[in-house]
Amino acid sequence: MNVDLHQLLIVFAAYVIAAGSPGPSNMRIMGVAMARGRGAALMLASGVVSGSIFWGLMASTGISALLARYAQALLVLQIFGGLYLLFLAFRAGRSALTSNEKLAARASADEVALSRGELYRRGLLMHLANPKSVLAWIALVTLGIGPNSSWQSIAAILGGCAVLSVTIFCGYAIVFSTPPMVALYRRCRRWIESLLAIFFAFAGLRMLLSRM
Repeated sequence: MNVDLHQLLIVFAAYVIAAGSPGPSNMRIMGVAMARGRGAALMLASGVVSGSIFWGLMASTGISALLARYAQALLVLQIFGGLYLLFLAFRAGRSALTSNEKLAARASADEVALSRGELYRRGLLMHLANPKSVLAWIALVTLGIGPNSSWQSIAAILGGCAVLSVTIFCGYAIVFSTPPMVALYRRCRRWIESLLAIFFAFAGLRMLLSRM
């Protein structure tokens, strides 16, 4: 099989850094894991993983590179993604200002209304609406796939990054849903939600105001 192992390692290392560093998807998974538990966080993470694999497939077929050439398409993604992050900032800020008693009552209602499918869709939407994900995958594919690359190399890159994606995003869901993390969230809920609100607001405004 014609696969450059050295090139694969470079691509995988770049993916781990890009996907593992704190970003909107990871921060959201962390918040849901501590607030709602492992099952909810894993469903959200599954949506994020699906979004990542989707952009990987688009990048490997050249569709995302074509998309990147049309500024209007990425601009729509940028605006949509930025507004969605500001929405998350609003929700986190409202949670930070809500008392524990009111939040518990609201959470009980939310648990009934928010199905596993909805959590999955939210994770998928968050990743699909982030234009940085498109550009990151284009960079990864460009780094690992040349004009003479075989289909085995493309399959190895996509397969390896898919495994890494599951490991990283689901790993966040598992680690931050452990009893010590849940206990930490309950003690410092308002501080954690305030930090999440600031982070999402900063990321959303940066996405809306930045030029692609």
